[in-house]
Amino acid sequence: MYLGQEIPVFGEWFEIHFIENPGMAFGIELGGDYGKLALTLFRIVAVFIICFLISQLSRKKAAVSLIFGLSLILAGALGNIIDSIFYGQFFSESSYYLKNPAEFMPEVGYAGYFYGKVVDMLHFTFIKGFWPDWVPYLGGSRFEFFRPIFNIADSSITIGILYLLLFQRSFFTNPE
Repeated sequence: MYLGQEIPVFGEWFEIHFIENPGMAFGIELGGDYGKLALTLFRIVAVFIICFLISQLSRKKAAVSLIFGLSLILAGALGNIIDSIFYGQFFSESSYYLKNPAEFMPEVGYAGYFYGKVVDMLHFTFIKGFWPDWVPYLGGSRFEFFRPIFNIADSSITIGILYLLLFQRSFFTNPE
């Protein structure tokens, strides 16, 4: 696929929309090559901490549901790390304007190890339309509810965090 290419799955409600995210959620970047390297290294450290936490909780016979929530976060973090470390080496650069698709296993990738972008492809649109003309600053402009494009790893992290937040009280009812 080339950058920006869309493949409808369920009409306009769900589509595969290929983008590359150079940073964190919503494309937030830390700035420059050192920022990208710092983000990738932070993700790796976070994975080791989560692995340590899961192993400690398993030894202490913690609630399986707590370990499950942390495992969802771990799986998502690992998925994004794999993209960050290897994607730049395993694919060529794609572009919006030339509509050239990313090539798998080129002679030279578009970025070195640890500097790859994370691929996001899942796009759900619940409501599309235009702002009414009477709305200040936005009148007449396009409106789309739930614009973010994300991947399965992002979903896993989000579901894991929400799961832990929603059910955290039940994890800590045992005095031990």
